[in-house]
Amino acid sequence: MPPSAVAWFLPWEFSPNVLVTIALALTLYTVGTRRAEPPAPACRRIAFYAGLFLIYCALQTSWDYYASHMFFVHRLQHFILHDVGPALLAASAPGAALANGLPRRLRRGVARAIARLRPVTRVIFDPWTATALYVASLIIWIWPSLHFDVMLSDRLYRLMNWSVVLGDLPFWWLVLDPRPYPLARVKGGYRLLMLFIVMLPMMLAGAILGLSRHDLYPVYGVCGRFAPLSPVTDQQLGGLIIWIPGSIFIAIIAMVVFRRILHQEHAASLAPLVQAKARR
Repeated sequence: MPPSAVAWFLPWEFSPNVLVTIALALTLYTVGTRRAEPPAPACRRIAFYAGLFLIYCALQTSWDYYASHMFFVHRLQHFILHDVGPALLAASAPGAALANGLPRRLRRGVARAIARLRPVTRVIFDPWTATALYVASLIIWIWPSLHFDVMLSDRLYRLMNWSVVLGDLPFWWLVLDPRPYPLARVKGGYRLLMLFIVMLPMMLAGAILGLSRHDLYPVYGVCGRFAPLSPVTDQQLGGLIIWIPGSIFIAIIAMVVFRRILHQEHAASLAPLVQAKARR
C-alpha cells in the first residue's frame, strides 16, 4: 500500500480507550476461536473482524476528522457505528469465543461478575428497552441544539460515539441471535417487529433532514467545512444517508431474519421424523 494509504489507517487522534478495547476484543476472540471445538464458522469470524475493523476506522482514522467538518460524513460515520459495525459484531455471535479467550483463572471471576449484573442486563436486553435505546441513540444525537454542543465538546463527542456503539449492541444482539427461541430471548416474529419499529423514526428523521431547506446545523460552519457544499446541501445529503442506506440496511437484516425463521421452523418440523427414525 502507498504511504498515504497506510497513514490514513493510523490513529488521527490517539484514543487509548478505543485502541485498548479493540485490541482486547481482537485478542480474546482470536484466542477463543483457536480453542473452540468445533471452530466457529468462517462467515462468523469474518463478520467479527469486519465489524471491529469498521468501528476502528470510524473512530480512529482520518474519517473521524472529516466527520467533524461535514454533516454528511458524520452521518456516514454513524451509519457504521450505529448499524453496520454493531450488526456485524452481533451476527458473529462472539460470546462463547470471547469467554474462551480469557485465562482459565479469570473465567470464574468474570462469570460471577456477570451473574451479579444479571438484573441490569435483563433490563438492557429486554426487547423494548433495546429498541428504545436504538431509536434514542439516533434521534437524541442529531437534535440540532444538542448536536451544536456535542460537536464543540471533546467530552460530549466521545460520549456520543461510545453510546452509539454500546447502546445499539443489545438491539442487534437480540435481532441477530442465531439460536432459535427459547434459547434466544426473542421470537422470530418479534424480531421483525423490532426492525419495523426502528425503521419508522429512521425514515422520518431522514426525510425531515433530507427535504429541509433550512440550515439546522450551523456548527459545521464554525468547525469549517472541507468541501465546497452549501450548508443545506450538506444537511440534505446527511438526511438521505439516514433515510435510504439506513432503511435498506434494516430491510436486508429483516430478510436475513425472515430466512432464518423459515429455516428454523423447517428444522423443527423435521425433528420428530428424525427422532422416529433414530428409534427404529
